[in-house]
Amino acid sequence: MKLPARLAALAAAALVVTACAPQASDNSTSGTDQKTGTLRVWLFQEVGNKPKEEVVASVVASFEKAHEGTKVDVEYIPVETRAQRVKAAFNDPESAPDVMEYGNTDTAGYVHDGGLLDVTEEFAGWSAAKDTDPTARQAVTVDGKVYGAPFYVGVRALYYRTDIFEELGLPVPKTMTELASTARKIRAAKPGLYGLVVGGAYTYGAMPFVWAGGGELATGKNGSYASAIDSAAAQKGIKTYTSLFGDDNCPAAKCAGMGGNDTVTAFAAGKAGMAIGGDFSHTAVEAGKVKGKYAVVPLPGVTAGSIAPAFAGGNNIGVLKSTTHRTLAVELMKELAAKKTQAELFDAMGFLPTFTDVRQQVAAEEPFVRPFVQTLAAGTKFVPASPAWARIDSSLVLPTMFQEIVSGKKDVAAASEDAAKKMNDAFSSAG
Repeated sequence: MKLPARLAALAAAALVVTACAPQASDNSTSGTDQKTGTLRVWLFQEVGNKPKEEVVASVVASFEKAHEGTKVDVEYIPVETRAQRVKAAFNDPESAPDVMEYGNTDTAGYVHDGGLLDVTEEFAGWSAAKDTDPTARQAVTVDGKVYGAPFYVGVRALYYRTDIFEELGLPVPKTMTELASTARKIRAAKPGLYGLVVGGAYTYGAMPFVWAGGGELATGKNGSYASAIDSAAAQKGIKTYTSLFGDDNCPAAKCAGMGGNDTVTAFAAGKAGMAIGGDFSHTAVEAGKVKGKYAVVPLPGVTAGSIAPAFAGGNNIGVLKSTTHRTLAVELMKELAAKKTQAELFDAMGFLPTFTDVRQQVAAEEPFVRPFVQTLAAGTKFVPASPAWARIDSSLVLPTMFQEIVSGKKDVAAASEDAAKKMNDAFSSAG
């Protein structure tokens, strides 16, 4: 099976953009600091985006009222195509936003490309910054300098249908082996449902299977990395994950092209018995057909009682170096990432706050947060802190690997070795 047309197009576009990526440069401002005018903002389009839009609209209205002569223009962009949009903006400042949301995995790459503004001084002077979770602070820091404000932290756990489990008399899985067998039991009893909906383009839903068995994405430190995705431990985890693609759980023809949003959408629509979703997926699931008929537990690990390591995800809000409104843009960044905004986004979208005091408050008020907090406490993983990761991610190296395996084009060893070579090429080119 070939890559789905949509993913093939994305991969091709990403490679073209990577080839014309800007040279690394300093991250100082453009030199112009206009105190009025229009600020352009790019934020990510979420599944069930309306509540996020309402929170942001309130922040924007207050900001415009407090800054006479200033207008804020917000555009919501698809996460899947962010690489192309952002790289183009770095190359053409005229098309660039002043402020943007970006994934914490993109920080090192965007800094290397000279696209993000160094806001170390402003962050240090921000009173709320002292309450930022250390891990979240790390997500905006490169070589000791700060390039944005943490927006939210995100981890994934196991969503499951309580009504189906009760009907079929199934216990909640306590190991990954039980997870797979439970998924197949659901599919056998209810052929119209996916047992555990998985996606070939869902990198961060797949990685817990690799990490739980001792595998790693890469090894190294201080910017020097080598891929480990083809190690014996990693291959075992890859095999566990890709074995879930089949007619007895989630048919490859339908599931190979799915990303994270696709799997959450399927679960929310009542098309799956289980799904791996984030705390940030809560609102979308609540708005779906399964409202009142699901629960969430940490994704089980290899042994009973263990929790599979989750990707320490999350997003940041940063200012682009090309902005001609530095002071206003930094102030807007702070307002979008403020404690009040994060608390409202938690209520609206389920995004976990990056401020420890705000997170403690919401966890005490909302039971659904507990499995995600447990997952955070059990230990999380992150991607290599290398500018190469943006290229690896946008070039769909890992999704391609998974799809080659589930389509039968390559076995686990060959596909992971090819992926490792692509990763190492990217690490080498990043210096």
